[in-house]
Formats: sequence, C-alpha cells, structure tokens
Amino acid sequence: MNPQALMDGLITGSMIGLGAIGVTLTYSILRFANFAHGEFIAWGAYIALAVSSALGYLSGGLLAPIGPFSFGWSLPIAAVVAVALTGGLALLVDALLFGRLRAQRSTVIIMVMASFGAALTLRSLLEFIFTSKPAYYTKALQIALPLGGGLRATPDQMLSLGVAAVLVVAVHLLLTRTAIGRSMRAVSENQQLSGVVGIDVRKVVRIVWLLGAGLACMAGIMAGLLVQIRPHMGLDLLLPLFAAAILGGIGSVPGAMLAGLIVGLAEAFAVQIVGAEWRAAIAFVILVLVLLVRPQGLFGRPE
Repeated sequence: MNPQALMDGLITGSMIGLGAIGVTLTYSILRFANFAHGEFIAWGAYIALAVSSALGYLSGGLLAPIGPFSFGWSLPIAAVVAVALTGGLALLVDALLFGRLRAQRSTVIIMVMASFGAALTLRSLLEFIFTSKPAYYTKALQIALPLGGGLRATPDQMLSLGVAAVLVVAVHLLLTRTAIGRSMRAVSENQQLSGVVGIDVRKVVRIVWLLGAGLACMAGIMAGLLVQIRPHMGLDLLLPLFAAAILGGIGSVPGAMLAGLIVGLAEAFAVQIVGAEWRAAIAFVILVLVLLVRPQGLFGRPE
C-alpha cells in the first residue's frame, strides 16, 4: 500500500476535523443538526478568494510568495477578513431564520428542514455570484518534499496541518480555560438552567455561530489552497463532517478533530484498496457503524 495515503488522509482529515468542530458545537448548544454548516466552508473559501484578489489587484507586492509557500500576504490577510465575514453571515442566517424558529419553540425536525433550505439558498446564491467554474488562490506549482518513510508533502500542506493543530488547541483552551468556555459548556448541559443562574444564553449562541463559521471558513480556505474552490465543496464535505462529529462525540473538540483524521485516513486508504469511486461511501459506512456500535462516540457520554 502506498504510504503517501497516510499523508493524504491526514491533510483531508484536518479539513474535516475543523468543520466537524463547528457541527458538534452547534448541535451541543442549539440541539439540532445544521445541514447548512457545509455552506459556510464554501462561502469562507470564496470570500477569501474575493478579498485576496482585490488586495492583489490593489497592491502587487502582496502577491509575491511568502518563503516556500505558493501564496503571498494577500491570502493570510484575506483569511482574517473572511473569518469575520463568514461569522457575520452565520449570525445573519441565525437572525433571519434559526433565531425566529427558536423564538417560536419550533421542533427539531423543523429546524433541520430549515437548515436544508438555508443550505440550498446559500449554495445557489454562491453559484449565481461566482458561477460553478472551479477557482484557485494560486496556480503556482509546488514540489513535494520528502519527509521520510516514503511520505512527501508540499510546504502548503505542512502549513495547513500546523494551522489546523493550532486552531484545535486554541478552541480547546477557549472551552476549558475561559469564562465564556465554561458558559458554553453549561448551556450545552442545560440551557434553561443556565439562563436562571445568570448566563447570557443569547451571547453564547452568537459566539457558537461565530466560532463554528470561523473554523468552517478556515477549512474552506485550506481546501481551496490544496485542491480547488467550488460552490459544492461544502456539500461534498457535509457527510464526512457529520460522521466525524458523531464519531468524536457531540461536544468534544479534540474528539471531532481526532475523528476527522480517522475519517480522512479511512477515505485515503479506501481509495488505495477499493478505488476512488467508493470514497464518498466511507463516511457513510463509518457513520452507520458508530450509530450501531457506540452512538455516544469516542469521547461522548451516553445519555
């Protein structure tokens, strides 16, 4: 078996893991599966592309590659802007749709179906604005560097893995070492009781949307940098995101990332064993097995 599949799986898994963190946080706080979450991945990637292109047009110096990487300073600056704007988009969707449904005490199935509608709307709007033609942050070619053991990776791939690791640690520390993190964990346990003891539940909900959308945006930027940007990129990652969120255990940030790596590695090795046409089925198989064998996931607690 090609050892390079290990590196490919880790890279794919890091993108899945970042997106799965947003899914698991949204579900643990708001108690519904948000199928529009994948669209934040695509919107984040396209927003970063638009901002990066604008910065590059205004200042050619920002397009010069940074060290061994394929991109210039326009992309890191655009990433910061895109994270903020994608978070704003998530808050807008919540204010226009999910917030109103919560105020009406809508059932979970209504929230889920509303998320389907939001996903279709966001995807269609994205395709209308940017067309369905694939786009790229840069078309510069990179040579994969040997890492030992038959593994090779480009500087962009190594950077993506490093950024994903830093983000996971940062989110874990936010949830475990800060006041807002403790509030988020309290709301995930009992939203009504949290409001009674003085926790601002609305503030926690806003932060969850911002955090989840921001991480989805970074996953989209990573996918766009290493592969390509397409309006359906979020849809393609949606099933792996939910598989990773459930496998890791709802509410567990390290679990979501670890499960994302497991899903990514399973997909990569499946391509080597049974062929690329079965890659999309692997996440579904993992999802079904987890629901049958261990519904609470690796780090979750049985209810």
